[in-house]
Amino acid sequence: MEHEREIASRAVKGDREAFGRLYELVYKDLYRFALYMLKNCQDAQDMVSEAVTDAYAGIQALRNPEVFRAWIFKILANKCRRKLKEYAGRTEELPGDLPVFPRDTSEDMDVRNAFLRLTEEERLILSLSLFGGYSSREIAETLNLNDNTVRSKQSRALKKMQDELEGRKGGI
Repeated sequence: MEHEREIASRAVKGDREAFGRLYELVYKDLYRFALYMLKNCQDAQDMVSEAVTDAYAGIQALRNPEVFRAWIFKILANKCRRKLKEYAGRTEELPGDLPVFPRDTSEDMDVRNAFLRLTEEERLILSLSLFGGYSSREIAETLNLNDNTVRSKQSRALKKMQDELEGRKGGI
């Protein structure tokens, strides 16, 4: 099987089929990342679509095909951040016929709240690592940080979440 790096090299040279193959290789990870960031499947699909469109338009400017995956994730992360800012200024009326699920979601909410208490950078690092499956080196390249810095920020973010979750359980 052809390596992503070789396919990216062909795409940078203008090979449309190679770009299509890259898209197939990264779509699920991109979508998972966007969905986790935005928590809305339609917006996640839209942001992935916009990121892929921008990547296709700018692929020939990519100097190092080896960093294609990190590069396209950076494009997507920026789009998701803009969308989140858009969410902050928007209010919506909830429909009265929302389904009610009998399961207790308090633990899920505790984890989500602990995650949301992290800084934007910490959430991004954890999302790329846990949901995107990226190494600290790949995240460092994406965010223009040192990989040791990424590892320490990731460790501190996980510790913050752990402390938050233990504090909630202890306070009950």
